[in-house]
Amino acid sequence: MNSMLTEPTAAVKIDSLLAPYWAEIVEIVPEAEGIVTIWLRFLDQTLQERYSFAAGQFNMLYLPGYGEAAISISSDPQRPELIGHTIRFVGNVTRAVSRLQIGDTIGVRGPFGTAWPLETYQGRDIVIAAGGIGLASLRPVIYQILNQRDLYGRVVLLYGARTPSDLLYSTEFSTWEDNQVEVLTTVDRADESWLGQVGVVPMLFYRLRLDTDSTVVFSCGPEIMMRFVVFEGLARRIPHHRIYLSLERNMKCGQGFCGHCQYGPFFICKDGPVYSFDQLEPFFNLEDF
Repeated sequence: MNSMLTEPTAAVKIDSLLAPYWAEIVEIVPEAEGIVTIWLRFLDQTLQERYSFAAGQFNMLYLPGYGEAAISISSDPQRPELIGHTIRFVGNVTRAVSRLQIGDTIGVRGPFGTAWPLETYQGRDIVIAAGGIGLASLRPVIYQILNQRDLYGRVVLLYGARTPSDLLYSTEFSTWEDNQVEVLTTVDRADESWLGQVGVVPMLFYRLRLDTDSTVVFSCGPEIMMRFVVFEGLARRIPHHRIYLSLERNMKCGQGFCGHCQYGPFFICKDGPVYSFDQLEPFFNLEDF
């Protein structure tokens, strides 16, 4: 495995990634119960013009008195003038964010972490397997593919959530399909309006016939889901080095200093969050992944 595939993609060139830069909330979009996307613009116009990120990277969002939270960037890398973060309100920091309004400011550090290796796999078929809010990390992948659709082969999104109302970005699905992205969805619990698949995301692999020699898998979501995505990929003879996962841990500093996010020999904030399965396999097991 070429280690260059998982090195961080070049990001914004600023003096320090330790101090937050202030950004204004310009839009708040409800996505599901307890989940919104906030759209940010830096107060410093020069910084805004210089800022860039790659699909799969994250920012540390900071609120004075509450702390920081690592949040995936969920917007289009080719449109960095507005930066989107899809946030689930589950902790002290994110619950404080839930009380913010348009016009309020928030501190931003980043971007941090490794990116999905899209450039490496131009010409390949891409299977995107996401669960719940895990689609936030993979939405920029879809945007990047749509911006360069002729550079990729077949593209399939396998996406699941607890209920139909928990599916994120559903208003965009038709646009993605119009651009030759196959969208297959499933839910754990259907309601009277749901006519689609009921079950877990890995089951959607049974609806696909994949070209083993060409396919690459990108996955983000609950860890139990990703385990079985890996197993389904390996069962179809997709090589270990062509299955990629984005991991989530308790990230505090974003630069590998504090050690909170250590996983085996890796610090996920610095060495990840995107890894190929052949990197993770020595530490990957059913009991403690």
